[in-house]
Amino acid sequence: MTEAATEPETVVDDEPAEAPADGQGLHQPKRWLIAAAEAVAIVLLVVAAVWCWNRGVVQLSYPVEGREPLVSTRYHGNWLGTATAALTLAVVLVLDAVRQVVLAARTRPQKAAEADM
Repeated sequence: MTEAATEPETVVDDEPAEAPADGQGLHQPKRWLIAAAEAVAIVLLVVAAVWCWNRGVVQLSYPVEGREPLVSTRYHGNWLGTATAALTLAVVLVLDAVRQVVLAARTRPQKAAEADM
């Protein structure tokens, strides 16, 4: 006779995993400081982006006798690219700052967290 192949039994653990004892969980109040530092970095990056953009667009005026001067605009790609990169980094930091604030705001005292279980 042949024996039927049996699969190993899987054990289901109904108890939730405990948070690490060393305080390395997701919800940490120090995230407010990280979000504040990112907010400062966002402001600095936006100011740098505006400054770089203004340096990247140059208006040139050529005088012509008997008419209005000819005005042309010259674009410097290195400054415009730097401005775009700074603004992109600022947007990424905005997303992370929102994430940090949400995680910091959801921090609950340990007794309240245990009472919910």
